[in-house]
Amino acid sequence: MNPLSAMSWLSSLGTAGVFLVLFAETGLLIGFFLPGDSLLFTAGLFCTTSATATVHLSLPLVLVAAVAGALLGAQTGFVLGRRGGRALLARTSNAHLHRGMTRAEELFTRYGHAKAIVLARFIPVVRTVLNPLAGILDVPARTFTLWQVLGGLLWSVGVTVAGYLLGASIPGIDQYLLPIIALVVVVSLIPLALEVLRSRRQRRGAGS
Repeated sequence: MNPLSAMSWLSSLGTAGVFLVLFAETGLLIGFFLPGDSLLFTAGLFCTTSATATVHLSLPLVLVAAVAGALLGAQTGFVLGRRGGRALLARTSNAHLHRGMTRAEELFTRYGHAKAIVLARFIPVVRTVLNPLAGILDVPARTFTLWQVLGGLLWSVGVTVAGYLLGASIPGIDQYLLPIIALVVVVSLIPLALEVLRSRRQRRGAGS
């Protein structure tokens, strides 16, 4: 199974794959590379395929798995951050995670707790790092829980339903799955690419 492929997760584990990917991506630092956005959108598409298709999912079950994975994962990351402290993030030498931590700190500084927690859900890597960082920075548990639930619902339900609506609007979606999934993967990488470009510009500006 290819852990970077939404198709691979869904064809191998079905709805359980949705829960596992979202829990790991939002709750465990090792899950930062997992395809959360493309998996949600693709799962929504698979809810509109025919019952005889290679992969066919139930929309209610996918939504339950997505919401559970997103909310439980974020809360787990927060608890780990509060208990483990900044050492939890300092142990990793992965450049993507360190850039994500810098961006997460910027979000907190610029937008405050509420907006930062919600916005982070839609930014790859940042949504992995921000949850333990919130615990490290002693964000009140009630505040974090309230806004991570709101952000988690908007992200997990919104992206899944978007995939479902697209699939429902295209007759015979089974015939176009591969090109659509490829497009989804490309689109889901855009925020990460923008973050990388942004970091490079900042480094160049600091060096000039």
